[in-house]
Amino acid sequence: MDDRDPASGCLHEKKKLPAFTWEVRANNRSYHMQFKKKFAFCLTKKKYAGNAIKTAKYNILTFLPLNLYEQFHRMANVYFVFVILLQTIPEISTLPWYTLLFPLSCLLTIRALRDLIDDIGRHQSDRNINNRPCEILSGKSFRWQKWCDICVGDIVRLRKESFVPADMLLLCSSEPSSLCYVETADIDGETNLKFRQALPVTHRELTSEGSVAAFDGRVTCEEPNSRMHSFTGTLQWRGETYSLDSERILLRGCKLRNTNFCYGLVIYAGFDSKIMRNCGKIKRKKTKLDRMMDRLVIIIFLVLLAMSLCLAIASGFWAKTFQEKHTYLSALYKHTAPAKQAFFSFWGFAILLSIIIPMSMYITFEFIYLVNSFFINWDLEMYYAVKDIPAKARSTSLNDQLGQIEYIFSDKTGTLTQNIMSFKKCCINGTVYGLGTGRENKQPLGSGLTWSHRGEKMSDSNDVALLEAARRDSDPVLREFLRLLALCHTVMVEERGDQLVYQAASPDEEALVLAARDLGYVFLSRTQDTITISELGVKRTYEVLAMLDFNSDRKRMSVLVRDPQGTIRLYTKGADTVILERLRSRGPSETFTERALDRFAEETLRTLCLASKVVSEAEYCEWSRRHQEASILLQDRVWQLDSLYEEMEQNLELLGVTAIEDKLQDGVPETIQLLKLGNIKVWVLTGDKQETAMNIGYACKLLTDDMEILEEKEVSEILEAHRVTNSRSSSRKAPGSGRLSQQHPGTSCHKKRALIISGDFLDKILHTGEVLMKKEGRLWQWLPCRGATDPQEQGSLVEKAFVDLATSCQAVICCRVTPKQKALIVQLVKKHKKATTLAIGDGANDVNMIKTADIGVGISGLEGMQAVQCSDYALAQFSYLQRLLLVHGRWAYLRICKFLRYFFYKTFAGLMAQVWFAFHSGFTAQPLYEGWFLALYNVFYTAHPVLSVGILEQDVSAKKSLEFPELYAIGQQDELFNYRIFGVTLLHGVSTSLASFYIALWAFKDCVGSKVVGDYESFSVTVATSALLSVLVEIILDTKHWTALSFLMVTASLLLFCLFSYLTQSIDAFRIAPAIFRFPDASQNALTDPYVLLVVLLSLVVNTVPSLTVRSYHAITGRRSIQQKICSKARREPEPSVELRAHVHRGSFRRRSSYAFSHQEGYAGLITRGDSLRTKGTRATGGLHPQGAAPPSPSCHGPSP
Repeated sequence: MDDRDPASGCLHEKKKLPAFTWEVRANNRSYHMQFKKKFAFCLTKKKYAGNAIKTAKYNILTFLPLNLYEQFHRMANVYFVFVILLQTIPEISTLPWYTLLFPLSCLLTIRALRDLIDDIGRHQSDRNINNRPCEILSGKSFRWQKWCDICVGDIVRLRKESFVPADMLLLCSSEPSSLCYVETADIDGETNLKFRQALPVTHRELTSEGSVAAFDGRVTCEEPNSRMHSFTGTLQWRGETYSLDSERILLRGCKLRNTNFCYGLVIYAGFDSKIMRNCGKIKRKKTKLDRMMDRLVIIIFLVLLAMSLCLAIASGFWAKTFQEKHTYLSALYKHTAPAKQAFFSFWGFAILLSIIIPMSMYITFEFIYLVNSFFINWDLEMYYAVKDIPAKARSTSLNDQLGQIEYIFSDKTGTLTQNIMSFKKCCINGTVYGLGTGRENKQPLGSGLTWSHRGEKMSDSNDVALLEAARRDSDPVLREFLRLLALCHTVMVEERGDQLVYQAASPDEEALVLAARDLGYVFLSRTQDTITISELGVKRTYEVLAMLDFNSDRKRMSVLVRDPQGTIRLYTKGADTVILERLRSRGPSETFTERALDRFAEETLRTLCLASKVVSEAEYCEWSRRHQEASILLQDRVWQLDSLYEEMEQNLELLGVTAIEDKLQDGVPETIQLLKLGNIKVWVLTGDKQETAMNIGYACKLLTDDMEILEEKEVSEILEAHRVTNSRSSSRKAPGSGRLSQQHPGTSCHKKRALIISGDFLDKILHTGEVLMKKEGRLWQWLPCRGATDPQEQGSLVEKAFVDLATSCQAVICCRVTPKQKALIVQLVKKHKKATTLAIGDGANDVNMIKTADIGVGISGLEGMQAVQCSDYALAQFSYLQRLLLVHGRWAYLRICKFLRYFFYKTFAGLMAQVWFAFHSGFTAQPLYEGWFLALYNVFYTAHPVLSVGILEQDVSAKKSLEFPELYAIGQQDELFNYRIFGVTLLHGVSTSLASFYIALWAFKDCVGSKVVGDYESFSVTVATSALLSVLVEIILDTKHWTALSFLMVTASLLLFCLFSYLTQSIDAFRIAPAIFRFPDASQNALTDPYVLLVVLLSLVVNTVPSLTVRSYHAITGRRSIQQKICSKARREPEPSVELRAHVHRGSFRRRSSYAFSHQEGYAGLITRGDSLRTKGTRATGGLHPQGAAPPSPSCHGPSP
């Protein structure tokens, strides 16, 4: 706590921190308005930010320029603009420039509208938050205003169940000693209550609205930062200085609970608040295929320029040769030098071949993405009927990336769990109760009052045997067991009429107290030194002699009480690993209890061992004297108290074991198992305690009993061993470049491991710069070795070593991490593994992680809609993730890859004939095809079959996709579209164009058929028809999922080809516009000749036979498909790359402890000091109550809910 006298709270001004430059003066807006700070060039802005937030990317002025700037980061758009600019030059233009500008404008408009709709949603969310009401001190009274009106230095009044609008210093509250209870689910994911307490001086002095209005204190503290759990500063008021820490601060996003009202001084507002500092920025997300397409566009463009250059050079040489050979035509070429002709030919070929990257592909792209997003929205298997929430694809451009996820980063509370604790089972004196009999709960007999309870918190597994045993009251061990549940806790209780309402510091404690109540042992009230319960209708008051508080090291709490008969008893509950070793003796009952613990652990229930003992009066008197002496020590107070607690908590008698279920969402274990079979690694990033997170890890089958758990000590050992290995390696090998090596030749390479670390340990990894400067710990002293002298390079080496270790584990759990740390972990994996990541969460603490990951999924849960607003996909349940990825994601990846393959194939197959024609047309850049064929080839003639593949293609059904999750690995390995596949597709298309062109050229060498159709137009029609039919047959052969729509698309392509050929080549059209319709009756003349039809058939056979041969060869030789390879490969255990060195299993117990308790340290001290308790007939804060609000009830025995 603070280094000051607890009574006065005074701290002398000798210890000043000059680095603290953030100064806040209460009730003095004019002071803060005068300060400015530079943020760009010579521009300045206010140093103290307002409380309005803006998470949207655009406004009315910036939307058009900023969106166009983002869109032209796509290389294809730059390429299209370049082609349009060339088309504006009449000397080299082949088509009017506006014919290319229109489709590009459509493409840009479609994407801009999509971005605009997304941003409108963010504007609405910002508006809703900024317009929330709050009470701000204005003059001498509080007025209702909006969150966006809050300024630094304002004093704000908060009421029960309201959210904290800014980071504030707690001045006073309606509770005793100005305590304030808050729920921080949106910040760290924990639903248990935390307390904050005002300074004693402000608690005493600010007793009315007038005194609050006159408050003129000055706070000096650290600049705004993202450290959620730390705050350091001082308050100067009335000539005295008081120290401040995080226990005095209410963070933005917290919810006020159990407190009627409180007053706070705004320290950080808006984007300066800690939660907003952790939110991160909106990032434009691009899929792997998008990035690959950008690179392919560059490659194709360079190849196109190279081809155009070669053809242009050939054109120059041909022109020179022609002019020398045909001198009688020299008059026609006197103004056209060969070099000039080559120059114009270069640009002519560049324009002619530019359609190899058609705009229609990108427009079709967007349509396929949109339709696949609708399929996600319409999927009834992902519709949550309980709350009427369907799945929602909020982004329509990331669907294929859903099929390539390698790592999932999940929140715990509200994402994997339901935030509900339920008392399920117990073992008492060798008897196990609550074995899932399904019997209904019964009200305890003789309680005298009707007890209020919330159905979701009821102990739903108290079977009839336990109820009957409790009613008979014949078993003294059972009696003490239930008595302990009713006495040993820090729960607050309020009486509302004839009902009791419990408010607990943790959901575990509430579940235990409710279980005792259901069995007849009802907690009624407490004072500073007494606790009253009803035992089967008999009211008994126990004197509380001492409360031995819980903390994460002790893993237990105890209460020392004197019962009405004068007997002193110690009641203790805690982890089995600490309780069992403190027992007086071990008998058959203890052995059976350990077996029950094993069974509860297998069922992933959270367990607590309960024990007690009788303490003699003399022993208590001696211990109490020493306890009093230790409690007033100035040095080593905590150590002395822990020693006394340890001394008292010996020679215990075991009463039994409780088992609580932290309810998972439906289908979570099955989903994680399926995802693991799909080669997807799941990491849990939570703000909760390690024991709780581990228990959930076992419950959802992320952790298994055969796994070796690596904690911080083992991680340090492994990284140290890695350092030694690198330091001994040859100088040619850079430090950190190798993988973490095996450390024991005899150790099994197939051992499963899980990594469990805390946020504090992660600080050493993620904030390496600070650690390096401090030179803390031997683990980091090896960084400057082997030439890595730059701190940034040293930090990168540590990061890579840690990521290599973490990714070699089968499971990773990070506990007590801040929102910013969650995002940094995701960023590390993306940076060092180049992996595709997905983040899923339900609260504001997950927003930064969701924004950072390649795919962000928001759960519509109990913690609000902040995560959903920033997500790419919204689901109601974690279990729907399996269908989103394994079905929709895999299908989307398959469809997009096939679409790209066949779009490129049909483009090369149909249009590369232009190049071959150049060799026979004097390299003049004369088009081979009719202009209308070029315009309609990618839009009508071949677009529909490829579109049906992109929308409807399936290799296996949805059911089979879930039965064989190993198929998912195809997308992770980029099997369906990569540079090799693109190269094969290019060669396939080129071979098809060669066959179509040269077979027709061979047939047309002299003349063809009875009609003597040997002209240029008939030749063009023949080549075009051959290429078109070859492309359609290839798509037909490779389509695996046929529907009526697929058949209709192929038929429509042929019919449209016939229809448009007839319309554009009719005599009437030629008469109207001969310059536009240049091929009159060409198709009718050519395709009605049997000889030409045989040529087309020959080309079709030649182009189709190789594909049929390859497919037949695979079928005959039994060559396995990609799917079969993946299935067999995935079932083999991967070989990990890191082994633990000299690792010895910790602890004396062979079995796994299932202890998990989310209780917070400090509540026992509040109760024993009386800070958290009201006395009857008095007011907590000297009569300070807001106008219009009723004062707290004088009959209240604890904080109101």
